[in-house]
Amino acid sequence: MKLRGALCALLVACCAAPVDAVSSSCGAGGGLPWLVAVFGPGHALGLSFSSNGSVYSVANLTLQYNLSDASTFPDANSSDVVTVVSSSVGIWAAVNTTFRCMSPSAFSVGGATVTFSDMKLEAYMPGNDLSPAESVCTADTASTTAPSTTAAPVPTPPGTPEQGTYSVDNNGSVCLLAQMGLQFNISYVSKSQNKTVQHLVNLTPHLTNASGSCEASRATLVLTQEQATTLNFTFTLNSTTSKYHLSGLALLAIWPDMIASNASLDYLRSTLGRSYMCSAAQTLVVEPTFSLNTFRLQVQPFGLTTNQFATAEECQMDQDQMLIPIVVGAALAGLVLIVLIAYLIGRRRSHAGYQTI
Repeated sequence: MKLRGALCALLVACCAAPVDAVSSSCGAGGGLPWLVAVFGPGHALGLSFSSNGSVYSVANLTLQYNLSDASTFPDANSSDVVTVVSSSVGIWAAVNTTFRCMSPSAFSVGGATVTFSDMKLEAYMPGNDLSPAESVCTADTASTTAPSTTAAPVPTPPGTPEQGTYSVDNNGSVCLLAQMGLQFNISYVSKSQNKTVQHLVNLTPHLTNASGSCEASRATLVLTQEQATTLNFTFTLNSTTSKYHLSGLALLAIWPDMIASNASLDYLRSTLGRSYMCSAAQTLVVEPTFSLNTFRLQVQPFGLTTNQFATAEECQMDQDQMLIPIVVGAALAGLVLIVLIAYLIGRRRSHAGYQTI
């Protein structure tokens, strides 16, 4: 299927269907690009795409089917045209690469199932043909690997991640600055072990590129590691209260074709003109299957003036850790004072027991 005119997406699938040129678009006016294929009387399949500049993905998969089509739905008791939508279907690839998945991939959309096979797809294309570089789905990679007869070794915990420094520039000056060690905490179903397993992966700073954007009330930081893992931070500023916070986190990763995102978070809250700092380890829960562990974190997405962090507002955990030695010190000082007073009282009483002759 090929979208004519301003080409923005190309899809080659097992069952060719004509593209609806009216419904399909390249995202003019700030909207998402859409590729809509029509088949049969009143049936259509639509794919919308989104990109963060490093990775593109299928944002929504929309299926429309006409129950009045007696040849397809002979026992239907309705003649409605039904439209169902599924988001985060797990189809994604690096920009300027072709997504390839020859293996059958089934996606649940409402009460229906859409199965793709022999698929090559690319959005945000630089030219009129598929890019020669490919991002291959996990199913294809697994199918070419010979099965192992030995038990898989238990992975060694990766340890504390290295702290990296990341920045976003705007007109030659730094508009977002972050220093942090990052660790992905992922849960997935292991077919070999037939159970849900937890996997820890550290982000490696020297293999990671930073990009993003800065606006008046919204800033993004995109970290991409070797075109295989992309982590997108979104910070939001409330101009009324002059407070900002981490409002969104999105992860795209190849293990195993994972997409996790949450746009309604409330983490890393601080004041405009100040940075947020948390030296203690903390866990940011994004979805039940994904959380982000941070270590030695300091970030400032708004109000940078000298390309350096402003005065930091510390997280509660750091404040509590500073309070512990103060409390312990005060307790020890109190204990020493009590012992000293007891000693002086005892000494005074012992002197009172003697009489002058």
